[in-house]
Amino acid sequence: MFWRKSKSGLPGPKGLPNPVGREIVTTLAGDPDKIWNFKALIRPREGEKDTFEVRVFDEAQAASQKVMVKDYNSLTEHPDLILYEGWFNDKTAVAKLEKRR
Repeated sequence: MFWRKSKSGLPGPKGLPNPVGREIVTTLAGDPDKIWNFKALIRPREGEKDTFEVRVFDEAQAASQKVMVKDYNSLTEHPDLILYEGWFNDKTAVAKLEKRR
């Protein structure tokens, strides 16, 4: 499936990549019944092949605050909406995240 890209060329919100969801549940004690409803924003990590920076947010919360989330950079002005932030490698399935709030 092709994801829509914003004018910046970055993909829009999509479901959590498996390594990200697994890291949230196993390391950060996230509720497995809730985290799979969250959305992820990604962008390539500079200088690292197959590695992406990721921000996880609740789409319903963003909508309730009338924040239009188009890509990774959209949450720079709304850091209160970022639930988890970090990076993951698509090939090795390794993820490192921090809980933001």
